Amino acid sequence: MLKLCRKYLTWVQNSVFEGEISYSNLERLKSEINKIINQDENDSVVIYIFKQMYYSQRKVLGKDKKQETKFL
Repeated sequence: MLKLCRKYLTWVQNSVFEGEISYSNLERLKSEINKIINQDENDSVVIYIFKQMYYSQRKVLGKDKKQETKFL
């Protein structure tokens, strides 16, 4: 799952990813996730969608584990 999500988003910490993603890439990501998760074992992925980034804000209390990593 880590490898898949890193193709589309930025890893933040412990199974948390964030970033801007196009609608088509989001649909592609959701399709690939559904192939990986085991719904019989109660696996799940939660996706938060913000309609406007103007109203979002990211604050970290404690150590920020987000790594600024560039992939080619």
